Amino acid sequence: MEETFAPFRGIKGDLKGRLMCYKQDWSGGLNAGFRILAPTTYIFFASAIPVISFGEQLERDTEGVLTAVQTLASTALCGTIHSMIGGQPLLIVGVAEPTVIMYMFMFNFAKSRSDLGSKLFLAWTGWVCMWTSILLFLMAILGACSIINRFTRLAGELFGLLIAMLFMQQAIKGMIDEFRIPKRSNPGLPEFEPSWRFGNGMFALVLSFGLLLTALRSRKARSWRYGSGCLRGFVADYGVPLMVLLWTAVSYIPTESIPKGIPRRLFSPNPWSPGAYENWTVIKAWLDMLNVPVLYIIGAWVPATMIAVLYYFDHSVASQLAQQKEFNLRKPPSFHYDLLLLGFMVLLCGLLGIPPSNGVIPQSPMHTKSLATLKHELLRSRLVATARSCMRKHASLGQVYGSLQEAYQQMQTPLTYQESSSRGLRELKESTILSVSSMGNINAPVDETIFDIEKEIDDLLPIEVKEQRVSNLLQSMMVGGCVAAMPFLKKIPTSVLWGYFAFMAIESLPGNQFWERILLLFTAPSRRYKVLEERHATYVETVPFKTIAVFTLFQTAYLLVCFGTTWVPLAGVLFPLMIMLLVPVRQYILPKFFKGAHLQDLDAAEYEEVPPLPFDLATEEEVGSTASLAEDGEFLDKIVTRSRGEIRRICSPKVMSSTATPTKELKSLQSPRFPHRVYSPQVFGRGTFSPRPGQANPFNLSKSG
Repeated sequence: MEETFAPFRGIKGDLKGRLMCYKQDWSGGLNAGFRILAPTTYIFFASAIPVISFGEQLERDTEGVLTAVQTLASTALCGTIHSMIGGQPLLIVGVAEPTVIMYMFMFNFAKSRSDLGSKLFLAWTGWVCMWTSILLFLMAILGACSIINRFTRLAGELFGLLIAMLFMQQAIKGMIDEFRIPKRSNPGLPEFEPSWRFGNGMFALVLSFGLLLTALRSRKARSWRYGSGCLRGFVADYGVPLMVLLWTAVSYIPTESIPKGIPRRLFSPNPWSPGAYENWTVIKAWLDMLNVPVLYIIGAWVPATMIAVLYYFDHSVASQLAQQKEFNLRKPPSFHYDLLLLGFMVLLCGLLGIPPSNGVIPQSPMHTKSLATLKHELLRSRLVATARSCMRKHASLGQVYGSLQEAYQQMQTPLTYQESSSRGLRELKESTILSVSSMGNINAPVDETIFDIEKEIDDLLPIEVKEQRVSNLLQSMMVGGCVAAMPFLKKIPTSVLWGYFAFMAIESLPGNQFWERILLLFTAPSRRYKVLEERHATYVETVPFKTIAVFTLFQTAYLLVCFGTTWVPLAGVLFPLMIMLLVPVRQYILPKFFKGAHLQDLDAAEYEEVPPLPFDLATEEEVGSTASLAEDGEFLDKIVTRSRGEIRRICSPKVMSSTATPTKELKSLQSPRFPHRVYSPQVFGRGTFSPRPGQANPFNLSKSG
């Protein structure tokens, strides 16, 4: 994104770029057919369940003035607007916990003022939202989003991990509350006797951990050895919502001699009950807003400023994380215009008397990941059929690879204003080429004993995302349907929600390099070499282990400070300011403690994978302190996790082989992709790893370097 602070220039550029691909935003989603329902259902549950929980929290904190009906209505309304006319349709909007906290503090303030009171609380928040929207308009017009360019992975991944911690904290807090008497409840009821409270808590643990474990397991269904491919794919795509239904059904098993309130379930008024629609009157001729004293109308600027800063950061970073460079998005971003649209949505929500929605984490990057899995499956189905067709014709490896490249390019629909993508499949694995060369003739026909279609095509496909608007619109409409389905939603146990919160926290970790470096610190030195067997981050090769440890410990300490800030009353909602402070810290302070080359590898903005190095090509002594963090499971979890390395765009010869394969044999092998070159330009015989000039041995990471 170009940095520009000229008024309206950023908005104009965003509109120009997104209007060119608006038609394809719809056609791309519709062409996916019923398969678009998999990411839609997945992100619907990820969006709706937290919003329902936040609504229940608001109902307790605002004494019933706001409920889950209002939070669902806000999420559905803003989500529908954003999916239809928003700039970046991958961004998911919804009522977030910081909004809930701000509304709790504003309600307590209004309640403590006799001339305001709880009666004019929503009218006063209408003024707060109006001033907030004005500030968002000004920031969008003046190009404030250009500063987002200066947020490196240090800030983005720290913020992502902080949100994961907050989700896990909410899950733990909710589980502890299952053993307590809820607020605004009659302690004399049978279900609140000590023995029944203990039983409710233990049953809640079963439901929560049951959902968490089965949901995590279902997301890895594609790697199961049991069942057909269609069944495994169905479980991977729809397993999480099915697990919610399953464990809700399990909660109804104990019925005899059990008090009605065990296990505890969601509580919210129905949308047609008097208590639910009494508050939807703020927009009524502005009469309620005009009844607010002038002093409080002016004073509304104070919370409005805090909310505007909060929304500016949350919305922009959520959008940034949803369109990270490793997702290889082809359509342009839209930070300035989306911030302008957010201002209109905040104003609309304020006038309707419902809490505003903004971009949310981790739902936004989860949405992009699910669409990347969809695109992978669409491409994979076509390439598998192409490969099997070639093998039936007794094609050689080179001919199979050429046919796969041709089929891949045919599925790359260029945007109306772009040329065809030059991106192609990855190179064939060296082990596959060696297997063919061992037959004595590189042009001999191949079968699945040599070219394993299922596995090879997974390795050949690059990461791509099905960029479209349909999934976002459908999930927003489904959230809106939850308002009418409130009688059914109230049958879900609260403990299932806590398990889902924990699932979302864990689900957001794969692909976060900060998290991977934390795991690296706890990995046994004798096992760290295994990272070279997978595609890995470049810093593992180029940065000494001591530097990696110090940088990770600094990031961890800063994360804990930010997490501690969220516990401070009122000031806790300003934790995004701590994240924004990382911009000058990264730019001016960290370079004084770390070498520039090391910072470039640990915290760069450009991404490129490093090819995998089989362990039999290097000795354990050479790579004794590198790490492997990839696990079998959902496609994108595995791929993104091991593709987060950043190096220069030119493929570096740092990874050279120490294989014992004679050079004469290598010269005789021809690559199907490069028919006039040696099959692997990265293999130089019995060489050593070549670091940059003046750099310590990259694989001697156990030393300080």
